[in-house]
Amino acid sequence: MFRYAKGRTVGSRIRGPGRASRMTTWYRLIVGGDLAGQPISTLKARAVLIDTETGVLNSLLSGSLGEIFDSRQLISDQYGAGNNWAQGHMEYGPKYEADILESIRRTAEHCDSLQSFFLLHSLGGGTGSGLGTYVLSLLADHYPDVYRFTNSVFPSEDDDVVTSPYNSALALHQLSEHADCVLPTDNRALAEICRRVQEGAAGGKRGSAAQDTSAVSEEGAVTAGGVAGKARSFDEMNNVAANMLTHLTSSMRFEGSLNVDLNEVTMNMVPFPRLKYLISSVSPLSNFHARGSDGSSFSVDAMFSSAFHKDTQLMRVEPKNSTYLACALLARGDVPISDLHRNVERLKKSVRMVHWNPDGFKIGLCNTPPIHQSKALLCLANSCCIAQTFSTFRDRFQKLYKRKAMVHHYEKFMGGNKEAKEQLDMAAENMNVLIEEYERLDNLGPPGMQACPRMTPAI
Repeated sequence: MFRYAKGRTVGSRIRGPGRASRMTTWYRLIVGGDLAGQPISTLKARAVLIDTETGVLNSLLSGSLGEIFDSRQLISDQYGAGNNWAQGHMEYGPKYEADILESIRRTAEHCDSLQSFFLLHSLGGGTGSGLGTYVLSLLADHYPDVYRFTNSVFPSEDDDVVTSPYNSALALHQLSEHADCVLPTDNRALAEICRRVQEGAAGGKRGSAAQDTSAVSEEGAVTAGGVAGKARSFDEMNNVAANMLTHLTSSMRFEGSLNVDLNEVTMNMVPFPRLKYLISSVSPLSNFHARGSDGSSFSVDAMFSSAFHKDTQLMRVEPKNSTYLACALLARGDVPISDLHRNVERLKKSVRMVHWNPDGFKIGLCNTPPIHQSKALLCLANSCCIAQTFSTFRDRFQKLYKRKAMVHHYEKFMGGNKEAKEQLDMAAENMNVLIEEYERLDNLGPPGMQACPRMTPAI
């Protein structure tokens, strides 16, 4: 984030006490004294990085931001998890449990006010799905009172990991058991967002986007420029997800007239323990999209309407005709509170809320906008349309499981055929329950008025 903002690097210095205090949300100072004026390299991220092979972590440490991470907080193995949830969860989890807990404890003890844990992982492979959910279960056991958010990358239907249907189903079961709130993202949706940003900038090149040559902004927003090639594509896809997380956590770093605490998100958005999967969308998507066709600033009404469009979502689902259980609208920047309330009332007419929560909109307003933008909006929707994704998971899972294809790879780490069957059956049942519950609520109408019996006069 630092090096993309006005060319700053880890050798740059932190300017001003206000900026210094905001940075301590995600980073801690490793030298004594005031944070203002210190080199950015004196900060260390409040993060534990875990992988079952060394390539990615070595690349990270040798990169331009390597000094930001504490080498004691990196945990890795040599050989990888072989795209196998069972190996990541059953072998590497117990193997590195003590190291993981010690690293988490060390990080937590440096926090003045520990508010939540964020787990960033994918479900398709073996490490993110298996070891990632093992870490989640450790957090549930050892820090039961601290909220656990996950940003989980759901695999696409055309991904190249043959065993991803098993990995996704097994990981989804763990998420349902141990996470407080899940923010899923879809690689296909991220790629589509990046493609639209690039096409829009290439076709118009208006406003500040034409002059923007960096791959990301300070807040992680996707921009039109940057280095060419495949690396840029993956960087920009990651930046879309990072942008969503910086919006979500902006109230922890900046003042606001209606700031929303993270625990309020869970409290207002999760009506039932297992129905905690929130579809996120960000508007505007980029600096280019922050202006209209005539170069004028993006209007508040257009920003709200865009946030409810499927093209701005980080998941490829269609919420328009599905029931919303709850919805959070977290604005940043120059957005009058009156416009917030007015747009909520306007959108109520086009959004189908579940009948027992017709006013289930949570609004928030942070005064500080993302860099290079005057305002922005994050929409979090607990919508029944997520059942479409789970149905796809189940279909892909059943195609393999009914033939018991690849199951022997899981038996090796699960203790045998019986144990593997039990785990896979529970994962399948979890998907069934999620789909049935979301579909039941989607089809649930308001309770009918019971006719009162006619009174028969006594004669």
